Amino acid sequence: MSIDGGGAVLVIEHDPAVAELERRYLAREGFDVEIETDPARAPAAARRLRPDVVVLDLSTSALPVDLYRRVADAARPAPVVAVTGPLDPMIARGLGDHRVERPFGPRVLVAAVAEALRDGGPAQAPGPLRAGRIALETHDRAAVVGDRRVALTVTEFDLLEFLMGNPGRVFTREQLLDAAWGPGAGAGSRTVDVHVAQLRAKLGDGNPIRTVRGVGYVLDA
Repeated sequence: MSIDGGGAVLVIEHDPAVAELERRYLAREGFDVEIETDPARAPAAARRLRPDVVVLDLSTSALPVDLYRRVADAARPAPVVAVTGPLDPMIARGLGDHRVERPFGPRVLVAAVAEALRDGGPAQAPGPLRAGRIALETHDRAAVVGDRRVALTVTEFDLLEFLMGNPGRVFTREQLLDAAWGPGAGAGSRTVDVHVAQLRAKLGDGNPIRTVRGVGYVLDA
């Protein structure tokens, strides 16, 4: 199979040996391939490299839909090909239109990337996430409270984006660590408390993050 013109592909795969194998498959068909082996750095890599297609390994993610969403937002308008193990159908529906399931051969991956590249035309930027007076523009990572722009760190933004994208759902500190810092980041649960306190201070009166005693946090819609 030959892909006329190729394209730039970002492969996000935690196993360097697997990532190199996928790079070879894709490079053989004319694609220019970059590799990121740390899922926690995947959104930043997508924003920095601006690929035409992202191949995203979700097979070891505890929160595959959230990681997919954060990478897809960062890579927009580039499409994302999700690489998964067997998934519950409800979870699979949250992973977009392009997905391959392990195990797969090289032709399957190349075909999925080529199809995503054909389908990945210009897309409209997503609308802001909203909660009360707070608006979060995910495409340019801007936070506004009322008419006041709020400066957030990268981690503060990721934490707030995750909570605002899942209003009314209670998350443990461990789940929030995985969502904002990435699986295996090594941060302790106290880190979540510190960042929530910082967010509350910056968001001011009416901030929607509520503590659920003995469990974690929830964002009230």
